[in-house]
Amino acid sequence: MKARLLPVLIACVTLAACGSPPPDPEREDWIPLFDGSSLDGWTPKIRGQAWGEDADRVFRVEDGVLKAVPPADRPFGDAFGHLFHEGTFGFYRLRVEYRFVGEQAPEGPGWAWRNSGVMIHGQPGETMTLNQDFPISIEVQLLGGNGDDDRPTANLCTPGTHVEMGDVLVTRHCVSSASETHHGDEWVTAEVEVLGADEITHRVDSVDVLRYQHPQMGGGSVDSAAPSVMKEGWLLTEGSISVQSESHPVEFRRIDVLPLRGCTDPNAINFKRYYRSSDSTACTY
Repeated sequence: MKARLLPVLIACVTLAACGSPPPDPEREDWIPLFDGSSLDGWTPKIRGQAWGEDADRVFRVEDGVLKAVPPADRPFGDAFGHLFHEGTFGFYRLRVEYRFVGEQAPEGPGWAWRNSGVMIHGQPGETMTLNQDFPISIEVQLLGGNGDDDRPTANLCTPGTHVEMGDVLVTRHCVSSASETHHGDEWVTAEVEVLGADEITHRVDSVDVLRYQHPQMGGGSVDSAAPSVMKEGWLLTEGSISVQSESHPVEFRRIDVLPLRGCTDPNAINFKRYYRSSDSTACTY
């Protein structure tokens, strides 16, 4: 009896046996970067402060929401802030739910009203200098409307970078998306699909609104970056992810990532049909 049971017990350790269904290759296994209760895994970099310091608690978690709230009792003073998640990301989809609330910090720049962003393919946060304003990165710019005028969101801005569109190098700092304007304090879902240095796509509410290729270092729009970090023309295949504080309070209630690099062998139990880049070492059989 024991000899006959042994093969069954061995088979039961696989997910496909003993009544346990095999993993669904179509199911999207999103990973939360923000846990809803803490800043675990995140590190701030505020202009004028050292890596890891946030004397005014610009970045905080309240009521299950990650908030970026610059001080309201004094002039903003170009104290741009970024909150970096640990790790490096190359092939993935990033999804955020955000909204703008409240009033802009005193003397915040006019262009920064209801303005924030998610920085991708960024330099490591710890390599930013004390007075550097933005990381060298690709910015998925998030904007809120004023109640009347068109103001698309999920735009592209390029601090210390360029991109290509239709094989043409784009050197202007910002490119508007084709999204609708989102007025008021409503929650908005923005997503970016990143395929290394091949292609990046912005989406708003599941609609494609902007696409470009070959992100690379170059140009200006970054103040006080270390020359050793800037490599003109260097293709950006991966980098950091961070969220911004640009003088107007912004809230994030979800920040999730879906890896797009993994096992592409249909015979493996962890095969996912949506992977866009293959990593055979990740396969489990």
